[in-house]
Amino acid sequence: MDPKAFLFYLFATITVIAAVRVVTARNPVHSALFLVLTFFSAAAIWLLLRAEFLAITLVLVYIGAVMVLFLFVVMMVDINVDEMRQGFWRNMPVAAFVGAAIVLELAAVLWHQFSGVRAADAPRLPPDYDNTKALGKLIYTEYVYAFEIAAVILLVAIVAAIALTLRKRTGVKSQNPSEQVKVKASDRLRIVRMPSSTPAAPAEPTKNESST
Repeated sequence: MDPKAFLFYLFATITVIAAVRVVTARNPVHSALFLVLTFFSAAAIWLLLRAEFLAITLVLVYIGAVMVLFLFVVMMVDINVDEMRQGFWRNMPVAAFVGAAIVLELAAVLWHQFSGVRAADAPRLPPDYDNTKALGKLIYTEYVYAFEIAAVILLVAIVAAIALTLRKRTGVKSQNPSEQVKVKASDRLRIVRMPSSTPAAPAEPTKNESST
């Protein structure tokens, strides 16, 4: 077995084991960390396939941004692990059946696509081959309409998320930057003129006080 095949099977095994631990780990923080390990292993497989741009994007976007956000949410939210795991083993047979069906379908597709294909038959890439340039050229030529539709869908999702977050809610204090910019000193400060007050005259002693 050549070193490239050995590394592929090594990272593939780590990816599968880490993905299983994402689902079976009892601690949500451990699940998120196992998901980080899964992404790292998948990025290593992309590097073995000479897809450097996809590997770097997977590390920067999913591990550097998405997983950090997941970890912040998991650590800040008080999650009752015992309540979340209720009914886990009850739904385990259905989940195992669906997972096995997906694995068999992917295996059938890969076997049909790559059966009889040897590494020596793969086309040789030129020395000046650039993965990023080839991917960009393919996206903006052959798949430009699908790329634009995906961009519009993501834009709608971003706008919807912002609209749901900024909706009017009772008991929530908010700021209006436009009104804060337009404010003047006369709007915040009001000078009130009041007549000056004179000290009160001392009270005259009563008869009882004068007799004592």
